[in-house]
Amino acid sequence: MRIKGRKIVVTGASRGIGQAVARALAREGGQVALLARSPEVEQVAAEIVAGGGAARGYVADLADPGAVDRVAQRIADEFGLPDIVINNAGAGRWFSVEETPPGEVAAMMAAPYCAAFYVTRAFLPAMLERRSGYIVNVNSPAAWITWPGASAYAAARWAMRGFTAALRADLHGTGVQVLQVVPGKVSSTYFEHNPHSEERIPSITRIIRVLTPDQVAAALVRGIAHDQREVVIPALLRATLALHALAPPLVDWLMFRTGWRRAK
Repeated sequence: MRIKGRKIVVTGASRGIGQAVARALAREGGQVALLARSPEVEQVAAEIVAGGGAARGYVADLADPGAVDRVAQRIADEFGLPDIVINNAGAGRWFSVEETPPGEVAAMMAAPYCAAFYVTRAFLPAMLERRSGYIVNVNSPAAWITWPGASAYAAARWAMRGFTAALRADLHGTGVQVLQVVPGKVSSTYFEHNPHSEERIPSITRIIRVLTPDQVAAALVRGIAHDQREVVIPALLRATLALHALAPPLVDWLMFRTGWRRAK
């Protein structure tokens, strides 16, 4: 899909991947509506405008379906209905089942999965009426290869994977396309905001290079421009997921062997 002139909604756009994606799309000529819980999103939008791009920032709790409906109506009235929706919002600390506070289980499912569902649901009818559009879901390798000590996080990412597959089935033949973007570890502020998580990354994965948010954004933009269904980066992560599809016990064993272990 051509990006120039398109109206695009990006969630989780106040920092990290979401912010980088919004900036990249604006540089390509997209008109970007940035959504996040943090008021910082308005400053990011202002910086994009100051740099010659077209952007507006909207503050909303995307885990609240009523808040999503209200902000979607504001966007429709003030910005216009989007051609592209990018579901990037998500967080969550990595804990085992018994370590995870019950409230965090709900919060991790609320973003990314519920937020993506609510935002997609809000904007999808207009895309179906036009018979064109693009839904982009940003996901994690945890939806394919699960490592120890991140139970609720992994389950939420599996929900995103299932939502993406179900969405493709629902939208077959409608003209609305679905893209899933799966990056490896990214040098964003994610781990600063989700303490006690980074140390649980299995040591075997250190052979996979760390990406910057800008690299993820560039790959996402290329994916849209080339009408792709799936973008997995970097190349070694793609190879790892392919190996897991062929020999799941081997890759699972490596994750267990080099990952977090419960204290005895």
